[in-house]
Amino acid sequence: MSAQTGKIAIVTGANTGIGYEIALALYRAGAHVIMACRDLAKAEEATQRMKQEGGAGTLEGALIDLSRLDSVRSFAHLLLERYENLDLLINNAGIMVPPAGKTVDGFELQFGINFLGHFALTGHLLPLLSKTNGARVVTLSSGAHHLVNGIDYENLRLEKPYDAQREYAVSKLANILFSIELQRRIEQTGMSLISNAAHPGVTDSNLSRYMPADVYETAVKQFNGLMPTWQGALPALYAATSPAAQGGLYYGPDGEDGLHGYPAEAQVSSAAADEAEAAKLWRYAETATGVSYSF
Repeated sequence: MSAQTGKIAIVTGANTGIGYEIALALYRAGAHVIMACRDLAKAEEATQRMKQEGGAGTLEGALIDLSRLDSVRSFAHLLLERYENLDLLINNAGIMVPPAGKTVDGFELQFGINFLGHFALTGHLLPLLSKTNGARVVTLSSGAHHLVNGIDYENLRLEKPYDAQREYAVSKLANILFSIELQRRIEQTGMSLISNAAHPGVTDSNLSRYMPADVYETAVKQFNGLMPTWQGALPALYAATSPAAQGGLYYGPDGEDGLHGYPAEAQVSSAAADEAEAAKLWRYAETATGVSYSF
C-alpha cells in the first residue's frame, strides 16, 4: 500500500475484526485514523494495541452508534466542526445474523446498522468529502448479497417472520446498490470523489459471533477454512488506496467464488446492478434517515 501521510480516514467498527486491520494498515502507512466505534473504551483499547505495534500516523477514538440515527448525526457534526477535509470513509461496521431486533429508529437491526446508518453517515460527511481532492468512500458488502433478488420494502421493520440470513443478505445488497448509485450521482457532478465497494471473502472475525457453533463449524468446512483477518481486510484497503481501484466497482478475493485470495474486481449480482432498484432504495433511505445528499 502506498504512503497515506497527511490523509484523514474514518473507519467504522475499527476496534475489532476487519475494521481493526483496515485502521491498523492505514495508521502504519501514515494516515490520521479516526476509530469510529460504538464503545469508546474498546476504541481506546484498540488504539493502544495499534500504538504498541507502531505506525507512522496518528489515531483518534470517536463515538458512533450506527443503530441510532441521532448518534450518527452527532458524530458527523463533530467531525464537520473539527476538520476541513476527509480523504477516506470506510463504511465497515456491521452485524450478522443476530437475534431478531430493531434499531432505536425502528428498523430491522441488520438493515438499520449495516446500511441505513452508513447511508446517513456518508450523507452527513459529504461536505468534507466533496472538497477533498481524490477522496474515497468504501462500503463493505458480502458475497451473501447474491442470496436475494431484491429488497422487500414491506419487511424492513420486521413486519414479516424473521429470517436472519435473508435480512443480512438484504442489508449487504443495499450496501452495493448504495455504493454504485453514489458513484453515478458523483459522476453527474464532475466531482473527484470515488465510491466503491468491497467484500472480505470468508474471513476469521467476530462478525460470526451470533452463528450457532454447529452452523459455524459446518460453514468453515464448506469454505475450506477461513482467511486470517488481515487478509480479509485487503480488498477494502485496495478499494481505498490503490491507484487502479475505480469508482462504481466491487472488489473481493480473487479465488474461486471469491472466498479466498487477494484483491481483484468481484462480480455483483443482477439485483445489485439494477439502476431502478438503486434509485428506489436511495429515495427510501433519504426518507427513512431524513438525510438528503447535497452535491
